[in-house]
Amino acid sequence: MAFIYSTVVGDSAAPGHISTGSSVHMPAEWDDHQRTWMAFPPPNDTFGPTGSPTLDRARAAWTSVAHTIARYEPVTVVADPRDATAAREWLGDRVDVVEVPLDDAWLRDSGPTFVHVPDGSIAAVDWTFNGWGAQEWAAWEKDQAVAQTVAAGIGAPLLQTSLVNEGGGFHVDGQGTVLLTETVQLDPGRNPGATRESVELEIHRALGTTKAIWLPRGLTRDYDEFGTRGHVDIVAAFAGPGTILLHRQDDPSHPDHAVYLQLKAVLGGQLDAQGRPLRIIDVPAPTTLKDDEGWVDWSYINHYVANGVVVLCSFDDPNDAIAAGILERAYPGRTVELVDARDIFAFGGGIHCITQQQPAGRTGGAA
Repeated sequence: MAFIYSTVVGDSAAPGHISTGSSVHMPAEWDDHQRTWMAFPPPNDTFGPTGSPTLDRARAAWTSVAHTIARYEPVTVVADPRDATAAREWLGDRVDVVEVPLDDAWLRDSGPTFVHVPDGSIAAVDWTFNGWGAQEWAAWEKDQAVAQTVAAGIGAPLLQTSLVNEGGGFHVDGQGTVLLTETVQLDPGRNPGATRESVELEIHRALGTTKAIWLPRGLTRDYDEFGTRGHVDIVAAFAGPGTILLHRQDDPSHPDHAVYLQLKAVLGGQLDAQGRPLRIIDVPAPTTLKDDEGWVDWSYINHYVANGVVVLCSFDDPNDAIAAGILERAYPGRTVELVDARDIFAFGGGIHCITQQQPAGRTGGAA
């Protein structure tokens, strides 16, 4: 399967314009940020109608994350025009709000992935977004244009690709290695006919990576009706060159115990792009096994690293403190901030899913 990769800018002579095939580089999440991007939950089938308790719960949870990050770096939240007033009321003066039409609020997936071009300036990768594999419950008419709108707003060249992918479906170490999941990038609902080779070619062109490590699957709950079919950012994440944090489920009654053993075996035999054996740090799952919907996928892996801080999911669970200690050691010099993520997970994701880093670097305009 061949993918189409092209550069789109409003003015091909504008500063920062890059040509198709130019070298790009996606920095690691722990590198310096210019800001964090998020989206404000709109009324929809996931969050509920305007004025509903469920929508208020979502907006409260997203606001808590935004306010936590804003203590460490600038935060810009995109809000559907109909919700802009409500967004400003919820978020206050600590967070910038810009109006962008939205279907949903998982900006890691629908928004741009930011990369550096050779002169150090910022470009935005616009993956093709089709509602996590054209799932029946999903809407993406507006969300598929979010990356273009955000890139235009900050004056960043846009790198478009026909590869269907989402930001939660990969993780990079900033030194050439990318984590992928077979059930995401090779999903027939996303990229019918794709092969590992065709996906890797496009991923490497878009991110500047050179080595892909494929996981066979993600966590069990992620394959339910409203799941992503295996996003990597809930089960494994780089925490430094050659270092991977891995979700460990200790209870053999939970189906993710077998998933953990499978993934640990796969990762244990891998080298990164620099030829280093991977160092795997297990992060034990919360002790809670089930909620009203079945087996939980609560995970500390779905954290967000910003300037000087790690924003870590908490679940009012005894393992919250254990996970915080592990991440303090994994990210030395950063404060670990625990933010209750139970409502975010109830709606289908975690803290990493609702955030997107814009690395430090020049752009053509102001956010």
